[in-house]
Amino acid sequence: MKTGETVTACGKAYRLIRLLGHGKGGYSWLAEADGWEVVLKQIHHEPCDYYTFGNKIEAECRDYERLKNAGIRIPEMITADRESERIVKEYIAGETVFDRVKSGRSAEAFFGQIREMAERAEAAGLNIDYFPTNFVIRDGLLWYIDYECNEYMDQWSFENWGIRYWSRTQEFEAYLKEQKQRFQEPIS
Repeated sequence: MKTGETVTACGKAYRLIRLLGHGKGGYSWLAEADGWEVVLKQIHHEPCDYYTFGNKIEAECRDYERLKNAGIRIPEMITADRESERIVKEYIAGETVFDRVKSGRSAEAFFGQIREMAERAEAAGLNIDYFPTNFVIRDGLLWYIDYECNEYMDQWSFENWGIRYWSRTQEFEAYLKEQKQRFQEPIS
């Protein structure tokens, strides 16, 4: 897939505008159809040495429902094309918590919202992926833009794991350094 290409999901055509991100489960593209911007996620089957997947498209659909039922603020799923392994979801425009922290600005103003999400997730027996690239700030509200969730384990809670990446901690700096080496790009 590449910028400018048109792909289909459930018979509808989407023009790819730009790559938004590449995660454990897929590539997320900003796409356009009928004048509306959406996110089109193409599931991939690249190896991941620290995470085991089953059927990724089914997991995305199941996790979407689990997150909705838990009351987590997430983008609406528009369609899921199981055959092409593509998901189309609402595009939440805004700055990620990661970009905010990377630029040297504090994310502390959003700790109340993330802790509320964490409480809702734990009450539903879930952990979400608290890494700050998964959270977008729009109109003062924090959105969890990934659908990944797992059974709750205290070691992966926001307070025990996620918070380590919500400021310029040693863990955050190590991640930046790893990404710089991985992609040979200057990261400030």
